[in-house]
Amino acid sequence: MYLRHPTGVGSITRIFGGRKRNGVHPSHYCRAADGVARKALQSLEAMSLIEKHPDGGRKLTSKGQRDLDHIANKIVGKQRAAKKEAGPIIIS
Repeated sequence: MYLRHPTGVGSITRIFGGRKRNGVHPSHYCRAADGVARKALQSLEAMSLIEKHPDGGRKLTSKGQRDLDHIANKIVGKQRAAKKEAGPIIIS
């Protein structure tokens, strides 16, 4: 949702869909369960991280974007710290 907005239940099910095994028949693409996607979006909306868009779907609020930026910043900081601790690679 950070990059693609507005995002609705249909687009979430398309993104998280995958292979459906049809037994003895060939496998084909199948969308994910829409109930799970809908409940996840509703819970994020209850936490006011996303809001309904007037044209349909949902988009990230400023609070949600701030939280995602904060989490991404923590991850990058830990990666940089781990890289510093490892030091230079010496090949002999």
